[in-house]
Amino acid sequence: MSQTAQRPAGPRGNSGASGRGSARPTLEEVAALAGVGRGTVSRVINGSPRVSDKAREAVQTAIAELGYVPNRAARTLVTSRTDSIALIVPEAETRLFSEPYFSDIISGVSAELAETDMQLLLILVRNQRERERLSAYLRAQRVDGVLLVSVHQDDPLPSLLESLEIPSVLAGRRSDLEPLSYVHADNAGGARMAVRHLLRRGCEQVATITGPLDMEVAWARLGGYRRALEEAGRPYEEELVGLADFTEEGGRLAMRELLERRPGLDGVFCASDVMAAGAMQVLRAAGRQVPGQVAVIGFEDSIVARHTDPPMTSVRQPTEEMGRTMVRLLLDEIADRGRARRQVVLATELVVRDSA
Repeated sequence: MSQTAQRPAGPRGNSGASGRGSARPTLEEVAALAGVGRGTVSRVINGSPRVSDKAREAVQTAIAELGYVPNRAARTLVTSRTDSIALIVPEAETRLFSEPYFSDIISGVSAELAETDMQLLLILVRNQRERERLSAYLRAQRVDGVLLVSVHQDDPLPSLLESLEIPSVLAGRRSDLEPLSYVHADNAGGARMAVRHLLRRGCEQVATITGPLDMEVAWARLGGYRRALEEAGRPYEEELVGLADFTEEGGRLAMRELLERRPGLDGVFCASDVMAAGAMQVLRAAGRQVPGQVAVIGFEDSIVARHTDPPMTSVRQPTEEMGRTMVRLLLDEIADRGRARRQVVLATELVVRDSA
């Protein structure tokens, strides 16, 4: 497979000193001059991080000397490459624009793609019709790879991506047996850290507000809450578990229900900052002082955590780095379709502020 390119006119190209006259330089000639394999040249051109600095410099020097310019139209015809990737969000636009998690992921993805020639397409999937339209779009091979965020267990998209053999990376996973590549934070460990902090500061009745339990991320954070209680010799009580959906309104509703069931609760671990902000509003309206009477911890350490009153203690997950890492994994899979799938878990840490 060869690639053609238009070579700019210049002394070298017109003199014929190289023996090629005005012929267009090929990818093979770049590889030969750089002293590397053809695949390495392709990875450099496509912006893959899986190239050593020495090889990348040699290829870039050879490209400059030969005046090689990839002909993207020809490459698309030969390789079916589109030089575009899709970032798919199977949520309503209200969540996309109201939750910092999504904007932080997009920021990380965009930053990592900035030095490549890849075009980023943002696709929202809000209903069955849009899901069917996306399915047809993916089957037509309109993108080279897919980044999928907000993974629900009953979502058919991951299975579709797997069956189509499209290079794909998930933000999160469906279970610990996930066959696709994914990147996520240490959700269970972060939740455990938060609840241990509440117990150490003397909280006796620690509640939790979960995300939707059709998402592994919500189960993992609930599991971390439960484990911290068990380690401290405390019982796990369903009355202290409020079910929500990662939204502010969900956090408010769950907090009201928890106060009705257990008015004496004195600690709350929320599975997201947005829900924690909603919970703090309800506590304030109920005359409960934070942290004097009820300590509150969120998860993500987003901009929300720094702007609540009082400022929120939160489990920091490196959301932007998740986006960057997803892109690096995806570019590797695009460059090497036979590459084994990878799973990356990023560390979390507790950021202590006034709410706990």
